Amino acid sequence: MSKDLFINLIKSFIKLNRFYCRQLEKNFPNFFGDPDNYNEDIKKLIDSYIKDNLPRSILEAGGVNRPILKKSNDYIYFGLDIDDQPSYHNIYDTFLFQSIEKPLDQKFDLIISKTLLEHVPDNTKSLKVIYDALQNNGMMMHYIPCKYHFYSMILRMIGPKLQKFLIHYLRPETESVTGYPVFFNKCSSHSMENLCKNIGFRKVEIKTYYRATDYFSFFVPVFMIIAIFENLFKFFDLKVFASGIILVAKK
Repeated sequence: MSKDLFINLIKSFIKLNRFYCRQLEKNFPNFFGDPDNYNEDIKKLIDSYIKDNLPRSILEAGGVNRPILKKSNDYIYFGLDIDDQPSYHNIYDTFLFQSIEKPLDQKFDLIISKTLLEHVPDNTKSLKVIYDALQNNGMMMHYIPCKYHFYSMILRMIGPKLQKFLIHYLRPETESVTGYPVFFNKCSSHSMENLCKNIGFRKVEIKTYYRATDYFSFFVPVFMIIAIFENLFKFFDLKVFASGIILVAKK
Protein backbone atom coordinates (compact mmCIF):
# COMPACT_ATOMS: atom_id res chain seq x y z
CA MET A 1 0.00 0.00 0.00
CA SER A 2 1.35 3.40 -0.98
CA LYS A 3 1.79 6.21 1.53
CA ASP A 4 -0.73 8.44 -0.28
CA LEU A 5 -3.35 5.68 -0.30
CA PHE A 6 -2.81 5.04 3.40
CA ILE A 7 -3.19 8.75 4.23
CA ASN A 8 -6.36 8.99 2.15
CA LEU A 9 -7.80 5.96 3.94
CA ILE A 10 -7.04 7.57 7.31
CA LYS A 11 -8.67 10.83 6.22
CA SER A 12 -11.77 8.97 4.96
CA PHE A 13 -11.97 7.03 8.22
CA ILE A 14 -11.80 10.23 10.28
CA LYS A 15 -14.33 11.98 8.05
CA LEU A 16 -16.79 9.10 8.49
CA ASN A 17 -16.32 9.12 12.27
CA ARG A 18 -16.84 12.87 12.43
CA PHE A 19 -20.08 12.46 10.46
CA TYR A 20 -21.42 9.90 12.94
CA CYS A 21 -20.36 12.07 15.87
CA ARG A 22 -22.33 14.97 14.38
CA GLN A 23 -25.34 12.67 14.09
CA LEU A 24 -25.03 11.77 17.76
CA GLU A 25 -24.91 15.46 18.66
CA LYS A 26 -27.92 16.17 16.46
CA ASN A 27 -30.08 13.30 17.74
CA PHE A 28 -29.00 13.42 21.40
CA PRO A 29 -28.08 17.09 21.93
CA ASN A 30 -28.40 17.07 25.71
CA PHE A 31 -25.94 14.21 26.10
CA PHE A 32 -23.54 14.56 23.16
CA GLY A 33 -24.16 18.18 22.18
CA ASP A 34 -22.98 21.44 23.67
CA PRO A 35 -25.94 23.15 25.41
CA ASP A 36 -23.60 25.73 26.99
CA ASN A 37 -21.68 27.54 24.26
CA TYR A 38 -18.79 29.54 25.69
CA ASN A 39 -18.29 31.47 22.44
CA GLU A 40 -21.84 32.79 22.55
CA ASP A 41 -21.80 33.33 26.30
CA ILE A 42 -18.63 35.42 26.47
CA LYS A 43 -19.74 37.53 23.48
CA LYS A 44 -23.08 38.22 25.19
CA LEU A 45 -21.33 39.15 28.45
CA ILE A 46 -18.99 41.57 26.68
CA ASP A 47 -21.75 43.11 24.54
CA SER A 48 -23.94 43.59 27.62
CA TYR A 49 -21.10 45.23 29.54
CA ILE A 50 -20.36 47.60 26.66
CA LYS A 51 -24.04 48.53 26.33
CA ASP A 52 -24.48 49.20 30.05
CA ASN A 53 -21.13 50.80 30.90
CA LEU A 54 -19.97 52.51 27.68
CA PRO A 55 -16.24 51.77 28.08
CA ARG A 56 -13.95 54.13 26.21
CA SER A 57 -10.96 51.77 25.90
CA ILE A 58 -10.99 48.00 25.39
CA LEU A 59 -7.99 45.68 25.16
CA GLU A 60 -8.28 42.22 23.63
CA ALA A 61 -5.26 40.06 24.39
CA GLY A 62 -4.46 37.23 22.01
CA GLY A 63 -7.28 37.93 19.57
CA VAL A 64 -4.97 38.59 16.59
CA ASN A 65 -6.98 37.91 13.40
CA ARG A 66 -9.91 36.29 15.26
CA PRO A 67 -11.15 39.22 17.38
CA ILE A 68 -14.17 38.97 19.65
CA LEU A 69 -15.24 42.52 18.77
CA LYS A 70 -14.91 44.92 15.88
CA LYS A 71 -13.61 48.47 15.72
CA SER A 72 -16.26 51.01 16.70
CA ASN A 73 -16.71 54.74 17.08
CA ASP A 74 -17.93 54.02 20.62
CA TYR A 75 -14.54 52.90 21.99
CA ILE A 76 -10.84 52.59 21.21
CA TYR A 77 -10.10 48.94 20.44
CA PHE A 78 -6.61 47.73 21.35
CA GLY A 79 -5.14 44.37 20.38
CA LEU A 80 -2.16 42.63 21.99
CA ASP A 81 -0.13 39.55 21.11
CA ILE A 82 3.41 38.17 20.90
CA ASP A 83 2.82 37.60 17.18
CA ASP A 84 2.80 40.64 14.90
CA GLN A 85 1.36 40.69 11.38
CA PRO A 86 0.51 43.74 9.23
CA SER A 87 -3.16 42.71 9.07
CA TYR A 88 -3.54 42.95 12.85
CA HIS A 89 -3.00 46.70 12.69
CA ASN A 90 -6.11 47.02 10.51
CA ILE A 91 -8.27 44.92 12.84
CA TYR A 92 -7.60 47.09 15.91
CA ASP A 93 -7.31 50.83 16.42
CA THR A 94 -3.95 50.16 18.09
CA PHE A 95 -2.00 46.89 18.16
CA LEU A 96 0.53 46.20 20.93
CA PHE A 97 3.29 43.75 20.05
CA GLN A 98 4.17 42.27 23.45
CA SER A 99 3.39 39.60 26.01
CA ILE A 100 0.50 40.00 28.44
CA GLU A 101 3.12 39.23 31.13
CA LYS A 102 4.86 42.56 30.43
CA PRO A 103 3.63 45.81 32.04
CA LEU A 104 1.34 48.00 29.93
CA ASP A 105 1.64 51.78 29.63
CA GLN A 106 -2.05 52.36 28.87
CA LYS A 107 -5.12 52.09 31.08
CA PHE A 108 -8.28 50.28 29.94
CA ASP A 109 -11.91 50.07 31.01
CA LEU A 110 -12.28 46.49 29.81
CA ILE A 111 -9.73 43.72 29.11
CA ILE A 112 -10.87 40.54 27.35
CA SER A 113 -9.44 37.33 25.94
CA LYS A 114 -10.53 33.93 24.64
CA THR A 115 -8.34 30.81 24.76
CA LEU A 116 -5.22 32.84 25.55
CA LEU A 117 -4.26 32.36 29.18
CA GLU A 118 -3.56 28.63 28.82
CA HIS A 119 -0.65 29.67 26.56
CA VAL A 120 0.86 32.03 29.15
CA PRO A 121 3.75 30.56 31.21
CA ASP A 122 3.04 32.66 34.32
CA ASN A 123 -0.55 33.76 34.91
CA THR A 124 0.31 35.33 38.24
CA LYS A 125 2.25 37.87 36.19
CA SER A 126 -0.40 38.20 33.49
CA LEU A 127 -3.28 38.84 35.90
CA LYS A 128 -1.21 41.34 37.88
CA VAL A 129 -0.46 43.16 34.61
CA ILE A 130 -4.17 43.11 33.74
CA TYR A 131 -5.10 44.40 37.21
CA ASP A 132 -2.60 47.26 36.99
CA ALA A 133 -3.74 48.11 33.45
CA LEU A 134 -7.41 48.42 34.39
CA GLN A 135 -9.02 51.67 35.38
CA ASN A 136 -10.63 51.70 38.82
CA ASN A 137 -13.90 49.74 38.52
CA GLY A 138 -12.65 48.30 35.24
CA MET A 139 -13.56 44.74 34.27
CA MET A 140 -11.80 41.73 32.79
CA MET A 141 -13.56 38.87 31.00
CA HIS A 142 -11.80 35.72 29.78
CA TYR A 143 -12.60 32.27 28.49
CA ILE A 144 -9.91 29.90 29.76
CA PRO A 145 -9.55 26.18 28.91
CA CYS A 146 -8.85 24.20 32.06
CA LYS A 147 -5.85 22.03 32.81
CA TYR A 148 -7.43 18.74 33.97
CA HIS A 149 -9.78 17.99 31.09
CA PHE A 150 -8.68 14.98 29.03
CA TYR A 151 -7.88 17.17 26.03
CA SER A 152 -5.73 19.55 28.07
CA MET A 153 -3.75 16.75 29.68
CA ILE A 154 -3.12 15.12 26.30
CA LEU A 155 -1.89 18.44 24.87
CA ARG A 156 0.66 18.79 27.64
CA MET A 157 1.87 15.24 27.11
CA ILE A 158 2.33 15.33 23.33
CA GLY A 159 3.76 18.85 22.94
CA PRO A 160 3.20 21.41 20.15
CA LYS A 161 5.10 19.61 17.35
CA LEU A 162 3.15 16.37 17.59
CA GLN A 163 -0.02 18.38 18.17
CA LYS A 164 0.45 20.24 14.88
CA PHE A 165 1.10 16.96 13.06
CA LEU A 166 -2.05 15.31 14.48
CA ILE A 167 -4.25 18.37 13.97
CA HIS A 168 -3.49 18.26 10.24
CA TYR A 169 -5.34 14.94 10.06
CA LEU A 170 -7.74 15.00 13.01
CA ARG A 171 -9.05 18.60 12.90
CA PRO A 172 -7.69 20.23 9.72
CA GLU A 173 -10.19 23.09 9.90
CA THR A 174 -8.40 24.38 13.02
CA GLU A 175 -4.85 23.88 11.78
CA SER A 176 -4.11 27.60 11.40
CA VAL A 177 -5.14 28.48 14.96
CA THR A 178 -3.78 25.56 17.01
CA GLY A 179 -0.46 23.97 17.83
CA TYR A 180 0.92 26.71 20.07
CA PRO A 181 2.75 25.78 23.31
CA VAL A 182 0.42 25.34 26.28
CA PHE A 183 1.20 25.64 29.97
CA PHE A 184 -2.23 25.81 31.67
CA ASN A 185 -0.62 27.74 34.52
CA LYS A 186 -3.28 28.33 37.22
CA CYS A 187 -5.91 27.27 34.65
CA SER A 188 -8.59 25.86 36.93
CA SER A 189 -11.61 27.50 38.50
CA HIS A 190 -10.22 27.17 42.04
CA SER A 191 -6.74 28.48 41.18
CA MET A 192 -8.03 31.39 39.10
CA GLU A 193 -10.54 32.46 41.74
CA ASN A 194 -7.89 32.43 44.49
CA LEU A 195 -5.37 34.21 42.29
CA CYS A 196 -7.81 36.98 41.37
CA LYS A 197 -8.78 37.56 44.99
CA ASN A 198 -5.14 37.58 46.15
CA ILE A 199 -4.26 40.17 43.50
CA GLY A 200 -7.12 42.41 44.63
CA PHE A 201 -9.97 41.85 42.15
CA ARG A 202 -13.51 42.25 43.44
CA LYS A 203 -16.69 40.44 42.39
CA VAL A 204 -14.90 37.42 40.94
CA GLU A 205 -17.44 35.33 39.02
CA ILE A 206 -16.80 32.01 37.26
CA LYS A 207 -19.01 29.96 34.94
CA THR A 208 -17.90 26.39 34.31
CA TYR A 209 -18.05 24.44 31.04
CA TYR A 210 -17.57 20.71 30.60
CA ARG A 211 -17.79 19.98 26.87
CA ALA A 212 -14.77 19.39 24.62
CA THR A 213 -15.90 16.24 22.82
CA ASP A 214 -15.31 17.79 19.40
CA TYR A 215 -11.59 17.21 19.85
CA PHE A 216 -12.30 13.47 20.01
CA SER A 217 -14.75 13.16 17.11
CA PHE A 218 -12.10 11.47 14.94
CA PHE A 219 -13.17 8.12 16.49
CA VAL A 220 -16.74 7.45 17.63
CA PRO A 221 -15.95 5.13 20.59
CA VAL A 222 -13.52 7.66 22.09
CA PHE A 223 -16.02 10.47 21.48
CA MET A 224 -18.72 8.52 23.33
CA ILE A 225 -16.46 7.64 26.28
CA ILE A 226 -15.35 11.26 26.71
CA ALA A 227 -18.99 12.41 26.54
CA ILE A 228 -19.95 9.95 29.29
CA PHE A 229 -17.22 11.29 31.58
CA GLU A 230 -18.07 14.92 30.76
CA ASN A 231 -21.70 14.32 31.68
CA LEU A 232 -20.68 12.68 34.94
CA PHE A 233 -18.36 15.57 35.79
CA LYS A 234 -21.15 18.06 35.06
CA PHE A 235 -23.78 16.08 37.02
CA PHE A 236 -21.58 15.89 40.12
CA ASP A 237 -20.26 19.44 39.57
CA LEU A 238 -16.64 18.29 39.53
CA LYS A 239 -15.18 21.63 38.49
CA VAL A 240 -11.63 20.33 38.63
CA PHE A 241 -12.36 18.32 35.44
CA ALA A 242 -14.08 21.16 33.57
CA SER A 243 -13.13 21.83 29.97
CA GLY A 244 -13.07 25.59 30.55
CA ILE A 245 -14.33 28.59 32.48
CA ILE A 246 -15.51 32.11 31.83
CA LEU A 247 -13.79 34.34 34.36
CA VAL A 248 -15.20 37.80 35.12
CA ALA A 249 -13.64 40.09 37.72
CA LYS A 250 -13.76 43.77 38.67
CA LYS A 251 -10.96 46.00 39.88
